[in-house]
Parts: sequence; structure tokens; C-alpha cells
Amino acid sequence: MRKKIVAGNWKMNLTVNEAESLVKELNQKVKEGVKADQLIVFPSFTNIVSVVNSIDYSINVGAQNCHESKSGAYTGEVSVDMIQSTGATVILVGHSERRAYFGETNELLAKKVDAVLAADMQAVYCCGETLPEREANNHFRVIESQISEGLFHLDESGISEVVIAYEPVWAIGTGVTASSDQAQEVHAFIRSLIEKKYGNEIAEQISILYGGSCNPKNAEELFRQKDVDGGLIGGAALKANDFIQIANSY
Repeated sequence: MRKKIVAGNWKMNLTVNEAESLVKELNQKVKEGVKADQLIVFPSFTNIVSVVNSIDYSINVGAQNCHESKSGAYTGEVSVDMIQSTGATVILVGHSERRAYFGETNELLAKKVDAVLAADMQAVYCCGETLPEREANNHFRVIESQISEGLFHLDESGISEVVIAYEPVWAIGTGVTASSDQAQEVHAFIRSLIEKKYGNEIAEQISILYGGSCNPKNAEELFRQKDVDGGLIGGAALKANDFIQIANSY
């Protein structure tokens, strides 16, 4: 049975005090119960320790990025071991903003995935097409390249520890959301790629999340789709009410 997962990417938002205030609200609402099997929040590096120390035990805390090396002369970077030492258990890999603004390639992201899994942490691996790629009808080719080059070097045990997040870049932070049919089509395609590589049993175990202006109004319809197992939430994750409402949209 695939896990129903709702993850909140806080991006470059919230001071320490602001993050702690949001955590207090989340804690109270989680006590009332949620339908999602797993909740994850991805605060900025400066907030991870305080969030880990104050958040409800049933919410996993993750980092938005990591360096692929264990240590070294990489000023400004943060290793997986450093992240793990904070108490975080999940790392987001390959978000479209990392790909676009920092030039992260599939080859580099494969190394980051390896570093995360080597530390027995959970990896949430992002993939998705830009608007020009979608309009040129190249989105399937782009996504296949991102999945195969970033993940298909893993063995069955490795891929089983990865959650995949499909994020159509044209829908991130734009208020435009892929239709439920568009989301389902791509999610089914991603699962078919995994099935071809690893078999049906593995493909049916892996959760595939939708990321791209998912909000309380559209989450229920999106989550109703056969191959949409949850959401990677951006702006709505900064509001406790919205985030928990999405987590209850199954």
C-alpha cells in the first residue's frame, strides 16, 4: 500500500520565531488527527533544529537541499551528515528551483540521492517540465530523462526509499494548476517507467506526489486520481489551516 504523503516546502521563508509560531499551530491541528499517512515539513537550514525540537513527533522534518559530498572545502554548503545530526529525516532533492537557478543536473542529483540513501534518510526527488517543454509536447521525454538519469542507477532497495514529486514548473507559484487529468497522466507515466525498470510490485509501492499550486480547493480532486498519492505544497504550507486541510483531502 502506497503512503499518502503531504509535504510542505517552506522555501526561503520564515525567521526562527516565525517558524516556531507555525509549528505551534501545526502541533495543535495534528493532535486533532489527519488523514495523510505521513506529513513532512521542509524548513530552511537555519530553522531545522528549532523545528525538530518543537514539532509534533508525528511530523517528519526535512531539508530543502544537501551537498553530495560528506565534507570538504565547500563554503556555504551543508552535508547529509550535518543535516542528519539536526534530527531531520528527509531531504528534498532536485526541486525545479534548484535545477533552474543553481544549474543542478540529473547527474549531480543522482549523487545527492546516493548521499541521502547512504545515510538511511528518505529522499523526495523532484521532476517536471517547463512551459516551453510542455507546449512543444516534450514533457514526457524530459521527465523520463530526469527519472532515468537521476534514479535508475539505484537497486530495488534503494528506489524503494525514494518518494517522487512531479512538479510542472509552469504551475509552481503561478496559481495555475495542472488539471487532475494532466496530473494523473504524468503520474501514471512515471509509475510506468518505474514498472518497466523494477517491476509492478516496486512501482505500486512508490508514492508519487503532485507539486504545483496544490491548495485546499483543488487537493481533493487531485488526490482522487489513481496515481496521485499526495502533494508537495509550497505557499499553502506556510498556513497551518491550509496545510492541514490539504492533508485531510484524501
